[in-house]
This record gives sequence, structure tokens and C-alpha cells, in this order.
Amino acid sequence: MISVDPKEYRLNKQQIRDSFNKAAAAYDQTALLQQEVCKRLLERLEYIKAAPRVILDLGAGTGQGSFGLAAQYPSAHIISLDLAEKMLLQMRQNIRYQGIVKKLLRWLGQFNPGHENSNHSFVCADAEQLPMQDASVDLIFSNLTIQWCGDLTGLFGEFRRILKPGGLLLFTTLGPDTLKELRASWSMVSDKVHVNQFADMHDIGDALYNVQAENPVMDSERLIVNYQSVKDILLDLKAVGAHNQNSGREKALTGKTRLKSMYQAYEQFRTEAGYPLTYEVLYGHAWNPATPLQHRTDNQTSISLSQLKSSLSS
Repeated sequence: MISVDPKEYRLNKQQIRDSFNKAAAAYDQTALLQQEVCKRLLERLEYIKAAPRVILDLGAGTGQGSFGLAAQYPSAHIISLDLAEKMLLQMRQNIRYQGIVKKLLRWLGQFNPGHENSNHSFVCADAEQLPMQDASVDLIFSNLTIQWCGDLTGLFGEFRRILKPGGLLLFTTLGPDTLKELRASWSMVSDKVHVNQFADMHDIGDALYNVQAENPVMDSERLIVNYQSVKDILLDLKAVGAHNQNSGREKALTGKTRLKSMYQAYEQFRTEAGYPLTYEVLYGHAWNPATPLQHRTDNQTSISLSQLKSSLSS
């Protein structure tokens, strides 16, 4: 087994943006697993009592989450935010297409205008530097996005900043067993980083604790996708923009000999169903407390005078 320096697992936001921009046009046809996870995350909202007026769909992609949120909360203002501008442009095209379908259904008498939501904003921005006012959002919905962020505590601090007191954070991300077969196969033939690394549930729980999130809940499930060939796995990951984005990755093109060796190493995982690829999906939700954020240092807790006054008067 070849060891890899953990310092090489650093994400490059510009490369992530470029990768998802390239994937935008065909994303809806290729991102089947992402769509399935989004569907399951939306279903969880059915069991949570909430009536959000402003919703942030963080990492909105081409709009599946935003459309589901709009259907569930037709009077809410939906803010679709993504790092890749072409994803948002593709979503606008999807909305225009939906508009044509709605007109046709209305003409046929089969469309209920009560589910139509024109209260929709689009924002191209980095999740770790949200261009939003403090306490301005009731619900943050994020499907398979936070794995592209490097500082979880800083990220959740941003979430806490923009959420209103009592606001809800609901998200999915990927755990460390994600792509484990591909990671193991590459490690047999190369000392470079070929597969993204993902934070485990404990790291995410610690980050939520660090920002004093209220009643955090985490759980996980494993989804296994079977492919007809290892080449199909690599093509699928590239098509959805989810290929290797670490700074320690191979800079030059991977040679045919090394690629063939990786294919051979993957044979150990082959089953009658094909070549499996594991996704460890982590689900989480937490509430934003009414109390102000207190900054901890070892055995001390610091809080500003203005925050203290606000806390005492509320």
C-alpha cells in the first residue's frame, strides 16, 4: 500500500467551479445518484414542522432541490446559490422549460397554479463566504455540497450567521467510505492523490458543536452503484464534475500503463452485478439557537458586550 501525505488533500475552488461549469449542460442526464439523494433529503422535510419564508438552496446545481422546495413551500422566497454560474444558467433554462409545460397543462386544465412560485433568486457565490445579511434565512437546504468546502467550522459559522434564531439547517454530504474501491485501487499503483477525501460523521458533528448548533442529528446510509467497467466509473465521475480536485493530484496525464494497472487492481471488487462504487451518504440537520454565538478558547468562553446585552434583553 502506497502512503499519501494528508497535506495534499486541499481543495481548489477555481478548479471545482470550472469542473462543474463543464458538467452543467449534461448534469441532469448523468447525476442520477445526486438526484436520488436530493429526493431523499426533500422527503425528510415532510417530517419536520417548519414554515420557512426565506430558503437558501446551497449548492443548488441545476435546480432539483429548488424546485422541490418551491413545491413544498409555494409562498417562500427560494434563493438558489451555486459556485458554478453555468449550473445556475442551466437551472434558468429548466425553469423556462417548466414554464412551457405549465402553460400546456393549464391549457389542458391539469395545472394547479397554487404550486407556481415566481419568488426566486439566483446567486453565484462561495458557500464559505455567503453574500447575505445576518439572520436573513429561515432554512438552509444543502444537498451534496459541503464536501467541496475545506473549513467545516467556518462553513457552519456562516450558516449560523445567516440563519434566523430557530432557523433550520438540513444537509447531505459524503463520508470517508465514498469511492473506497476506486481509492484502494489507485493506492496500489500510485503515490499521488487520485480520489477525493471526505470528512467523517464525527468531524461534522464536532464542527456543529463548535458553532453551538442546537439539537444536531446525524445519520448515514450506503448506496452502491454498479458499473459495467471501471472506465465507465471514471467517465461518470467526470461527467458530473466530481472527479479529483485535490492539490496533490497527478499533474500530468495518467499513462496508459498505470491506468491499466489500476483497472487490474479494481478487479478484486468485481461481483456478478459489475464493478461496485460505494457512496457513504451522511444526513444532518440542526437548529439555530436563539442565543448568540459564544467563542470558546480552551477553558474560556468569550462573548461581546453587545451580544450579552442582546441575550439578556431577549
